[in-house]
Amino acid sequence: MATIAKRNREATQEELSLVRSYLLLTFIHKVFERDCRAIGKSGLFKMPQLYMELVSIGAKKTALMLQEVKRELESQNITISTIRQDQKGVEAQFKCRGIAGELHIQWPSFRREMTLRMRAYLGLAGEFPILAREETSTPMALSI
Repeated sequence: MATIAKRNREATQEELSLVRSYLLLTFIHKVFERDCRAIGKSGLFKMPQLYMELVSIGAKKTALMLQEVKRELESQNITISTIRQDQKGVEAQFKCRGIAGELHIQWPSFRREMTLRMRAYLGLAGEFPILAREETSTPMALSI
């Protein structure tokens, strides 16, 4: 199973989906911001501003969606206290309606969904899908 949730009482699928979206959007936003800076500093591009603009659009979309997810988490009384990553995946500890819970997403599933979302935010959703092959299990070098 790619996603594991532990809780004393059942959190709804919608509540778990909000926590999952928060994790994904947080990581995606950081990747877009880092990539934009890297493009600008690399000196490898003839016209880096074009690529930076594209990636910046993705970062802006992600930031707006992250704000909306944060509002929805607050309205449903869900607080995320800790986010950790290790060689297996990403884990969030949260409280939902005052009840502690955990959500763990393994790297292959997390990477796959990140890539799909990032492609959509960049307007590449139906173009040249590169997800047919299974990715390696190398952990992402991200920290939030």
